[in-house]
Order: sequence, then structure tokens, then C-alpha cells
Amino acid sequence: MEYPNLLPRFLKYVKVNSRSDEHSDRFPSTEREENFQKNVIMKDLEELGLSDVHYNQKAGSVIAEIPSNVDYDVPVMGFLAHSDTADFNSENVKPQIHENYDGESKIQLGDSEFYLDPKVFPHLKNYKGQTIITASGDTLLGGDDKCGVSELMTFAEYLMNHPEVKHGKIRLAFTPDEEIGTGAEHFDVKDFGADFAFTVDGEAPGKLDWGTFSAAQFSLDIQGVNVHPAVAKGQMINAVQVGIDFHNQLPEHDRPEHTDGREGFFHLMSFNGTVDNAHLDYIIRDFERDGLEERKNLVKSIVDKMNAEFGTERIKLKMWDQYYNMADELKKHMDIVDLARDAYKAEGLEINEDPVRGGTDGSQLTYMGLPCPNIFAGEENMHGRYEYTVLESMYKAVDVMIKMAELNAERAKQ
Repeated sequence: MEYPNLLPRFLKYVKVNSRSDEHSDRFPSTEREENFQKNVIMKDLEELGLSDVHYNQKAGSVIAEIPSNVDYDVPVMGFLAHSDTADFNSENVKPQIHENYDGESKIQLGDSEFYLDPKVFPHLKNYKGQTIITASGDTLLGGDDKCGVSELMTFAEYLMNHPEVKHGKIRLAFTPDEEIGTGAEHFDVKDFGADFAFTVDGEAPGKLDWGTFSAAQFSLDIQGVNVHPAVAKGQMINAVQVGIDFHNQLPEHDRPEHTDGREGFFHLMSFNGTVDNAHLDYIIRDFERDGLEERKNLVKSIVDKMNAEFGTERIKLKMWDQYYNMADELKKHMDIVDLARDAYKAEGLEINEDPVRGGTDGSQLTYMGLPCPNIFAGEENMHGRYEYTVLESMYKAVDVMIKMAELNAERAKQ
């Protein structure tokens, strides 16, 4: 089904800079994303006539309700989308609309030197005859997750205007700081009031995520000894070289650029330093909890061995868990996954349940007592200038949510 307000809504949202900031000490991490939530999202929800529209300061989230239109009890279903965008230029986004894509040509990103090439991004060929939306080459698009934000709004609009579609109470949440991994930990599950939920933050139509990586992060602070290189022998300890020596003791294959499928990795995200001191930031990913622990223990053993060789704690390690594979918990709630599967099938979609090589807010929410798989939103090539979405994919996401609402009510009546 086509939804005439979806595209204008999406174009309005992506033009608003709501980028989060991992270096911020405030919550939500930026005032701009909080302003987007309060001044744009809340206003639009109120105009659509939803109930209980409010900003939960503790959670940094906008909450709203689509009231039930049936006279029997239905489990309360929720949908969530995050309002922040990733760590890439988000100022002055200029969305470009490419109608009736031929499935073969390069797509120029505005007037820039950059373009989408189906030889590089072969999934473009799947969208022949459809409408591709890109940025202009110098910013991201922001479809991650303003696709989801726009789709939740359009879903709400449709249900409010079509009482013939029978459904129970549905709760919506628009959350902050997903891109920096800190938003979900503040989420107020009790205020949200759903029995289960779905994040709307996935890729192509048919993608259904109920398995993710388990994740940890660590940093190394290395103190070197800086002396003049002319008299350095036996005295200098080059902190940069120590960082290199540490990194070279990690498994060479276990890096993102060498792994796929269910293979985990160690990922060096940043390395800054001088002879005197250096700082390294890593993430660790593994689908198995035991595998995550093994990787963490390997890091600790390397640090301990190197410090023992130095005879002092020259390398200081900080390590913490981020989230766990939600499949371990969702296996207890497969009726929720089956609800999504049935909706996908009803809408003629081929289901792709390959575990996502990342995490979603649902990873943390599931372990907070809110079972929360992730459904597709139509985002592609997220987190950079090559990001795009497909209008027809966004339509299909709304179709699926409407079908899920219907099926949830039908099952409760049986």
C-alpha cells in the first residue's frame, strides 16, 4: 500500500540534525536530538490525535499510545524507533529522490564526486523500478533510523484514520542515543507499558532480527618512557609501539574486514598516542556468550603478560559489557517472533533471519524484561555518505506493522 504522507514526513525529519555524541556528559547526549523529540516528534504525534503523548525525562524518550478499538483484552504491543543519527556529518542534509531506478546505472549523490554504483553495492539491483532516496554526498541521509520514525508515525496515522482495522492498545517510543549504545539503558519499561515490542530499525524488506552479537568494549591507556632517541637504548619505552605490540598479539583473522556470518572479532576503533602515552579503543563481538568471555580473557591475559614483562602496570585496561545476544532470551518468547513471521508471510515477504552482526536497542531491552526483536525499516548502507533508502521498502514496513497489529488482536480473540 502507498502512504502519501510518508515521504514528505521522512524528508522533513532527515533535514533535522539529531546526531548523538559519544563524548557528551549529558543525557540525551545532544540537545539537538532532544529538541527533535520534543519540538517535532511530540508535536506530530499530538496532531495525529494519539493518547498519552509525553516526554519521559528519565528515559529521554517520547512515549505515545494508539488506543485499543476492541472490547476484549489484547497483549499490549510496542514499537520503537531511535531519533538520533550516527557519527557522520548530519548538518544540512539534502535528500535526493531518484524515481523509477533502472537497476543498472550509477546514482550520483547530488553534485558531489560520489555515487552509488551497483557494481559496488549490488543490492541496488533489487530495486529496479522503485524510488531511491539518497543524501547529496557530503552528509549521511539519516534513514537510520528516521525511516523507522517516519514509519511509526505513518502506522499510527493509518490506524487512527481506519477504525475498521481492529487492534489492541499499541505503545510507541522514540528513543535517544541508540547509535552510541547508551539510550536503552535508561529506558523506562514500566512507563512504556508494553508486554512485548519490536524495534523498527532493520535493513531490507524481509529482514527479521532476533539474534545479535554479544558485545563488550575495552580501552587501553599506555604509559611510555620518553627520552631522546640518541640515548634511547635500554631506556625508552615507546607507548605507540607498545600499543602495536599488543594489537599484534590478537588473532590476525578476527577483524571485521576478515569475518562474516557467525564469526566474531576484535575491532580497533581508535589509536592515539605519542612516545610518552597512547590510548586505544576496541570493541569485541561474538554470537556466543562463552565466546565473548574467551575473547575478554584473551585481552586480559595479553595485558597481564606484557605488564609482567615490564615489571609494572604500564598498560591500564578498562573493559565492560555492552549487550548480549537477545536470541538467548527470545528463545523463551518465540510466539513474538512467530507473530512477525506470520505478518511477513501475509505481506508476501521472503524472511531473512540471519543473526545481525551488530546489536539493537532490543538487545538491552530484552534483558530488561521487554522482549524486543527488530523488524526492517528499509535502511541501506547506514552510517555514511552512501546511505540510502527505498520508498517502497518503507511502505512495506508500514504494511507489516499494520498486519502485526491485526494478527495480535485476532490471536487474543481466539
